[in-house]
Amino acid sequence: MDFFALLLELAQGVTYTVLVTLCCATAGLVTGLLVAGLRRLKLPWLGWLLDAYTFVFRGVPVLVLLFLVYFGLPSLGLRVAPLLAMVLSLGLVTGAYLAEVFRGALDSVDPAEILAAEAMGLSRLQILGSIEFPQMLRLAVPGMVNELTTVLKYSPFAYTVGIPEITKQAMALAATTLRGIEIYLAVGVLYFAIYRLSLVGVRLIERRYRVPGLAPP
Repeated sequence: MDFFALLLELAQGVTYTVLVTLCCATAGLVTGLLVAGLRRLKLPWLGWLLDAYTFVFRGVPVLVLLFLVYFGLPSLGLRVAPLLAMVLSLGLVTGAYLAEVFRGALDSVDPAEILAAEAMGLSRLQILGSIEFPQMLRLAVPGMVNELTTVLKYSPFAYTVGIPEITKQAMALAATTLRGIEIYLAVGVLYFAIYRLSLVGVRLIERRYRVPGLAPP
C-alpha cells in the first residue's frame, strides 16, 4: 500500500471530521453570540453567571469535559450520544472563548453611534441588533478564524468517544499495517488540507464583510 493509497483509506474519516468540526463550531458561535448579547444588555442579575461561565469553561481542558459528559453523565442516568457529547464539550468551550472575542469587538464599536441611536429612541435590543452586532461581526472575524481553527485541531478527541473520524481510522490502520510514521504523516496532510480549504472560505467571507477603510490582513 503506497502513500496515496493510505490517504484514500484515511479519507473515509474526513466526513466525520468535518461534521464534528461544523457542529462544534456552530454551537460555539451560537453560544458566544448569545453570551455576548446578554452581556451587552447589562442585566445585573445575569452578569455574574455569564462571567462564571466564561471563566470556568476557558479553564477546563476539552478532553476532561468530554469525558465528564460522555462517561460521567451515564452514572446519573443520562446517556449522551458521541456527537452530542462533542458538541456539549467542545462547543461550550469554544463559545466561552468566542464570547470574549465578541466582547472585545463590541467594545470597539463607536460609542457615538450608540448614543445617537439612543437619542433617536431606539430600544437596547434594536441598537444591539441593528448597530452593534453587524459591526461586531465584521471586527471579530480574525478572532473567530483563530477559534474555529482551534475547533478543527480539537476534533481528533472525537475518537475517544467512538466517532470514526480521521484519527480513529489512523489508529485502526496503524494497528494492522504497523506503518505508523506514514499513516500519521498522511493524517497531518489531510488535516492541513481541510484547514487550508476552510481558510480559503473564511478569507472570502472576511473580504466580503471587511469594515470599509481597514487595510486587509
